[in-house]
Amino acid sequence: MSRNSQRFFTGPQTGVPPSYEMLKEEHEVAVLGAPQVSAPVTTTVVNIQPETAVPDHIVWSLFNTLFFNVCCLGFVAFAYSVKSRDRKMVGDVIGAQSYASTAKCLNISALLLGLLGTIGSIVLLVLVVLPTVSYAITQATQNHEGY
Repeated sequence: MSRNSQRFFTGPQTGVPPSYEMLKEEHEVAVLGAPQVSAPVTTTVVNIQPETAVPDHIVWSLFNTLFFNVCCLGFVAFAYSVKSRDRKMVGDVIGAQSYASTAKCLNISALLLGLLGTIGSIVLLVLVVLPTVSYAITQATQNHEGY
């Protein structure tokens, strides 16, 4: 070593160079100070769209599958509802909306056909079967009284 070499570590702050505080202050002034370039300041706006709520109609499809499964429309609607939920989980909003729209149409069809079938069965029971049964009962009682 030569005699005119400087000591790198001085004073009680062993491990810290003597000019560390001065360099740190200069860096802070440079970062916090006024802009060095006279270029116009540009801003960037990022529009974050909120999560689009896509109804998948899975509960309605399950109801139609269990109670109004006319021509398996309820089951097909349930399958489309599950596909819509899968697309929504992946992040494909357009695909989820497409499957949800199909499931909604199938659910409406299944519900209408199921209600029409139920109401038609009740009307058929009241207007056709019950009068026929009551007529048969009255005929049987009249024949039985004749003996």
